[in-house]
Amino acid sequence: MPGLLDTLLAAAALAVALALRPWRGLPAGGPPWPWLGWWALLPALWSADRLFAMPVVQPLSGACLLMLMAGWPLAVLAMLPVAVITTLASGMDAAEGLHRLVWLGIAPATLGMAIGAALRRWLPQHLFVYILGRGFLATVLAGALAGSLAAALDADPAGLGSADVALARWLVAWADGWLSGTVVAIFVAFRPAWLATYTDRLYLPPKPRA
Repeated sequence: MPGLLDTLLAAAALAVALALRPWRGLPAGGPPWPWLGWWALLPALWSADRLFAMPVVQPLSGACLLMLMAGWPLAVLAMLPVAVITTLASGMDAAEGLHRLVWLGIAPATLGMAIGAALRRWLPQHLFVYILGRGFLATVLAGALAGSLAAALDADPAGLGSADVALARWLVAWADGWLSGTVVAIFVAFRPAWLATYTDRLYLPPKPRA
């Protein structure tokens, strides 16, 4: 049952992302290099437990930061090769690779986008709302919720109790949120063009007329 659910969720997300054709919005020179750099790091983050041979070391998602930099459709499409590389490099089977694609990639990115949309709808459109709300809080909540759902649907790794897995993924979600919030704050201050989900028009107060 979890495998079928993973397949359906991944297929639906990839179909929607393809239908939106996000590559049309890329600049002529291709994606900014920080986007590519973070994307290249994701296979290592997704396979942290395999790299350290310690099941209690939960993998870091990084999906929300990729979504903030690239936008949801392009981020979802970019996660497919990440999952393939993670699967091949870590020696895991295809079902486990698909599971990580959904619950480390697609689910946190989608939840982060939804929470961010709610924050933009219900909170003032202010610079710090974007940084603390979308960069930090939405990442923590999305990662914790996706991790809890994955732990509930999947068998506990290496005999770990569900409570231990839930706690580990909650802590990892905070680390993910801290990292995402820090990077977003730096980009907003110095390179806002590197964030596809940010624009001065929405988050900076209008200048008073002379």
